[in-house]
Order: sequence, then structure tokens, then C-alpha cells
Amino acid sequence: MKGLIVTGTDTGIGKTVFSAALVGALARAHGVARYWKPVQAGIEEESDSAFVARLAPDVRVHPEAYSLITPASPHLAARIDGVTIDPARLALPEGEGPLVVEGAGGALVPLSVAADGAPNLLYADQFARWGLSVVLVARTSLGTINHTLLSIEALRARGVAIAGLAFVGEAHEENQRVIADLGGVRVLGRLPILPDLSPAALAAAFDAHFDLEGLL
Repeated sequence: MKGLIVTGTDTGIGKTVFSAALVGALARAHGVARYWKPVQAGIEEESDSAFVARLAPDVRVHPEAYSLITPASPHLAARIDGVTIDPARLALPEGEGPLVVEGAGGALVPLSVAADGAPNLLYADQFARWGLSVVLVARTSLGTINHTLLSIEALRARGVAIAGLAFVGEAHEENQRVIADLGGVRVLGRLPILPDLSPAALAAAFDAHFDLEGLL
């Protein structure tokens, strides 16, 4: 297993928490695993890389290719910070063990822009270049059917393989069933909201609700 990409249907749905849980589980299964957030936009609070390192302390965390100050879409944060995102710097980092790559926001978030200011590289385009399968993280609450099915279509339109769906939130069996049926994707599991977000609690929740065998 070379690695997986984790993307989401929206911002703030628990994608980074799931990434920490996934890479931690891979480390337990393989003895070593790695995490990479290629572009971090917004560093006033704890970065996603630092967050994952705290929740999955046995994981190797690669440094970001770009760490931007402004909390915004990467293309806008880069423009405001006076930085040009070069796709050549987004090559997957080498190392031992499976790699979990976390995108920013959703699949169609712009990464870079052309000279005229028009977005010319979306995260989904970069996913296709990397050639790794994607785990799509979705919330379980109202609105998730539309957001998730649109994300599935956008990824497939670019030839990106979808390893499966990971839901985050309270159980909603109908939403999960409809998305799986209409989207033609399998549900890998559901990560509940954890009142105690500690490494031990996160590992226990992942092991109880997900099966890594389906991803290997």
C-alpha cells in the first residue's frame, strides 16, 4: 500500500480528525505510517500537522510544502501572502510506510491561479496527478447527500479512484444508505463525535467503527 488521500465534502467536517485516526491505525498495522498536509492555509492556531502529531504520536509527519499565514482557500491565501504555489513542489514525499495525504476543504478547492487570476489547478486535479485512491469524508447531517454525491461526481470526472466514504457525526442510516446506493461507493465506517479527543479515545473509536482490511 503506497498511500491514501483524505478529502472532504466541506470545511470543518472532521477531516483532520479522521486523518489522524486513519494514519494512526495504519501505523499500528504496519509499524510505521506517514502524514502529509501539502498546503496549510492559516497558522494562527494549531496547524493540521501539529494536530495530527498530537493525536497520532507514533506517526511520522512530513513538513508542509507551503505554510501560509492567511486562513483562506490555498489559492487566495497564497495570493495574499505573496506566494506562488508551484505544482512541482507538491510531489509526494518519499519514506517508509503508507502515506496519508490530507487536502484542504473539499475536492474542488483551488490550489493555484494563472497570471490573470483564474484558478488553474484544483485539489481534485492534483489528486489525479498523485494517482492515489481517495477516502471521502462526509458529515452525516442535513445536506450531506447533495454535497457528497457532487464530490463523488467531481472526483470520478477526473479519473480519481474512490476507496470509500468515511462519515463523521451521529448515526443517520438513511443518509448513509442513500449516498452509498446512488454514488456507487462503499461506506468504510462512521467516526462518532468524541467528547474526549485523546490519542487513546480516537484509536479506540476508529478500531471499533472501521476495518483497515477494506483499505489494504
